[in-house]
Amino acid sequence: MKIIDNLLSTFLQTRSHSEEICAPLQIEDYVVQPIEDVSPPKWHLGHTTWFFEEFILAPYAKGYIRFHPDFAFVFNSYYESIGKRVVRTNRGNLSRPTVSEVYEYRDYVTSHIQSFFEEHNSEKIEKLLEIGIHHEKQHQELLLTDIKFILGNNPLLPKYSDTFTENEDVDETGEYVVMEEGLYSIGFRDNDFCYDNELGAHKVFLQTYAISNKLVTNREYLDFINNKGYENNLLWHAEGWDWVLSNTISAPQYWHKIDDMYYQYTLGGLQPLQLSAPVTHISYYEAFAFAQWRGERLPTEFEWEAAQSFFTWGKRWEWTESAYLPYPDYAKAPGALGEYNGKFMVNQKVLRGGSIATPNKHTRPTYRNFFHPQLRWQFNGLRLVKKA
Repeated sequence: MKIIDNLLSTFLQTRSHSEEICAPLQIEDYVVQPIEDVSPPKWHLGHTTWFFEEFILAPYAKGYIRFHPDFAFVFNSYYESIGKRVVRTNRGNLSRPTVSEVYEYRDYVTSHIQSFFEEHNSEKIEKLLEIGIHHEKQHQELLLTDIKFILGNNPLLPKYSDTFTENEDVDETGEYVVMEEGLYSIGFRDNDFCYDNELGAHKVFLQTYAISNKLVTNREYLDFINNKGYENNLLWHAEGWDWVLSNTISAPQYWHKIDDMYYQYTLGGLQPLQLSAPVTHISYYEAFAFAQWRGERLPTEFEWEAAQSFFTWGKRWEWTESAYLPYPDYAKAPGALGEYNGKFMVNQKVLRGGSIATPNKHTRPTYRNFFHPQLRWQFNGLRLVKKA
């Protein structure tokens, strides 16, 4: 019973934290969807609730009555095997259900989950609860980054919070850690929770390399800009250069040049650019071009994992040079949960570490995040590798 008691406690804390993230919002903020990749906060609150209802209560809680017969259609994200759903680009058109109805839905499902697990504790269903908790933690990070995009693209640049700290100084006197060539163990090997894309532990051979023990800072990235890095096509992949030209990219997302001074929109509002803070909100294309400009490169995800104990990480998701691919012996879970990771293993890059928006107890050295190379609304940064 101790295991399920701990899980239930974590479940309730997680549910509460999602609502704490939304507490500073006004009602009007809950529905906005500026671009396809950003979902309205109201949708995140409903989708994470639907996950518990769809995968636990509906199939396993005898006599359970869904809160609303159409909510599965509204709050399913990408689970093709579950059924039809609202097209992703239309999530911002959902003025109904109302925000208050979504919170009622959350209370309803949370209460039923709590009651259900007070009477049922099979290992299979406990695993589903654990997945649901970490699924909601993923969406808590998305909530913060989506809220930032929503407010950061409002012409008034409104403040989200006075207490959320995005930027902490980096020790700019960092050094490079030399990693000797040899075989290194990669992948998850413990008994705690992990995602299926971390499984298939294996060894990789790495050549000798030197990896920076600090993240690249705004000061360093500003030097890249001032040296016309965004104007030098020789630094960029062809696809990246097309992206720069077609989108008129000249700086990281949320940078604003005002009277020859750079400012950065943060969740605390518009602030002067903090030069000693780690650069963030850059795409893989930008990370690659910066590394080229420095005469260095990005680490592979295997180099990052082999060296991660020698530096501090977790303030920025770190772009790697690795494509998001399955590990040896990777196998998708049966049924709809098999859609969670495996079907995205194409045309994406791996990021490692975590960010200041990542919830507590949700990341680890083997965690594999992944995004398309042009995306930068997450707290993405980089560290460099060079020849030893």
